[in-house]
Amino acid sequence: MSSQSKKRNYLHDSIDRKLVAILRQDARASISKLADLLHVSRGTVQNRLDRLLSSGAIVGFTIRAHDDLESDVIRAIMSIEVVGKSTTQVINKLRGIAPLEKLHTTNGAWDLVAEIRASNLQEFDQVLREVRAIDGVLNSETSILLSTV
Repeated sequence: MSSQSKKRNYLHDSIDRKLVAILRQDARASISKLADLLHVSRGTVQNRLDRLLSSGAIVGFTIRAHDDLESDVIRAIMSIEVVGKSTTQVINKLRGIAPLEKLHTTNGAWDLVAEIRASNLQEFDQVLREVRAIDGVLNSETSILLSTV
């Protein structure tokens, strides 16, 4: 079963999908607010949240900070080429590198794309070195994100 079909199995109906959509916009929404927006009871919202969390459909909650708060943070996108059939092993190693916030599979010349968030150039350089030292990583290209437009 592909990971895409597994993800679809987590969301059983339109209420689950709406709940996740609302939380994407406001992860701090209260149970009462969610219940009002979904036109269901607070108990229904709590039960669905519990199920979505325990099933892995929701893997965590986060905040989005204003860019001014993180003006010293170095953000980058790293494209990674993997040797042969070592993608799974490379992904497992990459998941252990904390500054790699997200990891995506892709098509084309690159096999993986990683989103990096480092607190300074030294940490950024260390991340690049760590990724390039992983057995199975053939090539990489990194672009620092300068501003959001």
